[in-house]
Amino acid sequence: MSSGSDCQPQALTKPALGEKEVTDLVDRVFGLKVSWIRPLPSYDDQNFHVRVSRNQGADEGADEYVLKITNSEDSQQPDLLEAQTRAMMFLNAEGFPSATPYLTKDGNIMSLESGDTGPENKKYMVRLLTYLPGTPVAKTATNTQIFYEIGKLAASLDKALSEKFHHPSVKSLHRGQFIWNLANVPLLDQYIYALGQNRYREVVEQVIEQFKGKVIPKLSSFRACINHGDLNDHNILVDTSSTSLENHHYKVSGILDFSDMSYGYYVFEVAIAIMYMMIESPDPLSVGGHVLAGFESVLPLTEEERGALFLLVSGRFSQSLVIAAHTALLYPENKEYLMITAKTGWKHLMKMFEVGQEAVENKWFETAKAYVNHAPA
Repeated sequence: MSSGSDCQPQALTKPALGEKEVTDLVDRVFGLKVSWIRPLPSYDDQNFHVRVSRNQGADEGADEYVLKITNSEDSQQPDLLEAQTRAMMFLNAEGFPSATPYLTKDGNIMSLESGDTGPENKKYMVRLLTYLPGTPVAKTATNTQIFYEIGKLAASLDKALSEKFHHPSVKSLHRGQFIWNLANVPLLDQYIYALGQNRYREVVEQVIEQFKGKVIPKLSSFRACINHGDLNDHNILVDTSSTSLENHHYKVSGILDFSDMSYGYYVFEVAIAIMYMMIESPDPLSVGGHVLAGFESVLPLTEEERGALFLLVSGRFSQSLVIAAHTALLYPENKEYLMITAKTGWKHLMKMFEVGQEAVENKWFETAKAYVNHAPA
């Protein structure tokens, strides 16, 4: 859900291609004939679910794709898009359920295309990615097992990227002032006006000040890595199999949207996953322990990292809520999608501060501890 290379969370650069333009583009760039197409929700890119005719050279059984048209600002950073796409290809080869690109007619993984004939003639980077099956976590009846699995996925994914992913474009993941990097919670000061004057704003201001004083000074003690950066409830797909109606067992079938990738820290990824999984639970304060247990089954956190977890989760809530409010002012027509997290996010953030850091952390850590002798198979 990113945009921009600096601290600007959202510029007016979202593509707005029509279905005929998209159909022609798929034919022209990829040599595939579209049989049907439908738009997919997006933050600031434009995405389409595309089915192509089988007789146009598509692999057997691989006739559905996601066409991703990147906003014009991010399209000016080909190295960054290259890094994201190469990371997806690497992870797929490592056995993770990530998409891979269908090559252009010229044999490239992406193509820079003109988006309109207006005076600005903006250009957008276009990629055609394999369509992944499954249901977003946001649309499933979640349980502790999937929270554990997502925690385990978060650690495994970052560990693989950080230890094995080597490509010249990887240096572009040092993104400095990137607004969605969790280290940049203090940058929210610039956008907090979008909340107006209310209790919500007071809590976010409290998060920012505590973050500056208690998290920023400790960053150098955290273990660095490459973060996916957005393992949210809409970016993780699951397949379900169940032995009974009451006992659903979930398996992650897809990892979407690598546009928030950046260099960060392992503890960032687990905090981000906890925050978004809280959105999907009727008992949100208990979620963190299950996600943490899954994460620590692969990569146990240090005491310093554990000590920052409450403020990191609060910081991600604040990022999501403030930037969504700011962006909704720019894109009122996309407000419903932009404000998805806000529907329950404010309630959860306020509850965390009402209960208090010590009580919330004790709940998380006790839950995680219980897994040590009773880890899921």
